[in-house]
Amino acid sequence: MASVKNLKKDINYVLSDIIEECYVWQMLQDDTKKVEKAEKIIDEAIATFDELIVKVNANNIENKKLHFKSVNAELYTKGQELLAKIEKL
Repeated sequence: MASVKNLKKDINYVLSDIIEECYVWQMLQDDTKKVEKAEKIIDEAIATFDELIVKVNANNIENKKLHFKSVNAELYTKGQELLAKIEKL
C-alpha cells in the first residue's frame, strides 16, 4: 500500500462505483419492489464505507502496515460481496 491517502481513495472509488451501478440498475427497472432491493445494497455500501474509513483513521494501531493491508483485503471482499448481490438482482 503506497499511502493512507490512496487507500481512502480506493475505498471511495470502489464503493461509489457499486452505488452508481445500483442507481443505474434502478433507473432501468419499472417495478418499485425491485428498486427497494437495490436501496438495501446502497445502504450496505454506505455502511461499509463508514466502517472502513473508521478503521483507516484509527490511531491506536501497533503495526500500521499490516492493519492497512487487512483493511484493503476487507475492501476487496466486501466489494465482491456487494457486486455478487447486484448480479443477483
